Amino acid sequence: MTGCVFNIQKFSIHDGPGIRTTVFLKGCPLRCLWCHNPEGLERSVEIEFEPTKCIGCGACVPVCPKGCQTLTEEGRGFDREKCVRCGRCADVCLPGSLKRVGREMTVEEVIKKVMADKIFYDTSGGGMTLSGGEPFAQPAFALTLLEAAKAEGLHTAVETSGFCTKETILLASPHVDLFLFDYKATGEELHRSLTGVRQQPILENLRALSEAGAEIILRCPIIPGANDTDEHFAAIAALLNALLGIVSADLEPYHPLGTGKAPKIGKTQAFSSSAPPKERMEQIRLSIQSKTEKPVRIS
Repeated sequence: MTGCVFNIQKFSIHDGPGIRTTVFLKGCPLRCLWCHNPEGLERSVEIEFEPTKCIGCGACVPVCPKGCQTLTEEGRGFDREKCVRCGRCADVCLPGSLKRVGREMTVEEVIKKVMADKIFYDTSGGGMTLSGGEPFAQPAFALTLLEAAKAEGLHTAVETSGFCTKETILLASPHVDLFLFDYKATGEELHRSLTGVRQQPILENLRALSEAGAEIILRCPIIPGANDTDEHFAAIAALLNALLGIVSADLEPYHPLGTGKAPKIGKTQAFSSSAPPKERMEQIRLSIQSKTEKPVRIS
């Protein structure tokens, strides 16, 4: 079995307890306007192109089977419409102007990389976190990875939008020590307009996980001009109070990482906002905290 992985990030400290290795899987059914990992949206390998790093050596031109890479007097060209994403151009690009985004890996290959840092997990209470994209967009691969990590005695966590089948998330639950579960917006219409998908299946999966005894941290992105409303903050507190499985909430202030990443893979991200000031984030935290006894933190 293989899956498409676009990053394996070592020494992560914000994706669960302790020092962790975060495995980012490609593919996501959501299209959040503010997505900060646009390179994780598609399931397949993509080619990143950063023109400012190109030194004009032309090594990529003869290896491209479709003639997508050009270097002429008019300048450097990359025809993405003809590109079959074979990655040969990236293989010969020494300055890193062209890069593969994603590679097919076996479960064994991923676990080998994760286990290389086991000493750090043992001393810090860390482990492996699956992220994305949406890790459950590759359900069989994600489940097998989690099973393999537990077989090695690792603490496991999953960052998820919750948008998957209930069967998938409940099959994973016995192999997951901590769910980092997104709560992006309140209300069916608003949720669909901001993320492209319905909210109801997500809420049903959240309740099902709680009833199954899962430990859940609610992750709440705060996006100025999109979801920073009193109604949304009250709904976060209500979920904390209603579901025993949710142990706390992390508020995540918006950052514009995606706007810089998207053009490199031939995408655009029209949404733009500004990061909420620290004072505003603390005001939001206090508003939610006043309505619940469970911890509310700012990430």
